Amino acid sequence: MHSQAHDVSAPSLLETLRTGTALLHVALEKRLPFFSERLDANWYRRLLQAYYGFYRPMETALYGSGLIPEGFDTVMRVKTPTLVKDLHALGLDNDTLDALPRCTDLPTFNTPAACLGALYVLEGATLGGQVLRREMAQRLGLDADNGGAFLNVYGAETGRRWKDFLDYLGRLPLDAPAKQHAVEAARSTFSGFEQWLDRQEVLL
Repeated sequence: MHSQAHDVSAPSLLETLRTGTALLHVALEKRLPFFSERLDANWYRRLLQAYYGFYRPMETALYGSGLIPEGFDTVMRVKTPTLVKDLHALGLDNDTLDALPRCTDLPTFNTPAACLGALYVLEGATLGGQVLRREMAQRLGLDADNGGAFLNVYGAETGRRWKDFLDYLGRLPLDAPAKQHAVEAARSTFSGFEQWLDRQEVLL
């Protein structure tokens, strides 16, 4: 535990992130097509291709920054390999994957706080994937073996890993400017992801 004095009235990093990203989170959720009656197997495949085009460069930049505070297991939490598995299951080969467009307008991960903001978005999306997993299983018959693994990337460990991530955030003593930097990175991750998916024409 950290023993240094801190302002107990100040919002935690988690509270600051939740408040600072709430509107962007809601706006993106409204445009994702997972619950649309028009969603079919082709649209789902295009959606996963767009996810891959964002997650691959995003994780490469984030995990390659060397700035993620100690205690975050990047090997255990990387998502891109599961997207690759799904896209293979949906009929794409490696040459097709390599040719998919990739996002170049990424958030800047130049401080540990900025990395935490981006991780908050990615880990939160993984938790939210549980609801989408059930919907896609019912609607399109998808499971971990035929294209639905990304929505359940942590499997039975999802709840525990989210709690572990929240504990990790709670152990990091960030001052007000650093918390604001984390929020800015989280917001730019949300907005950048939505803009990318929009350009790939996979949103409602």
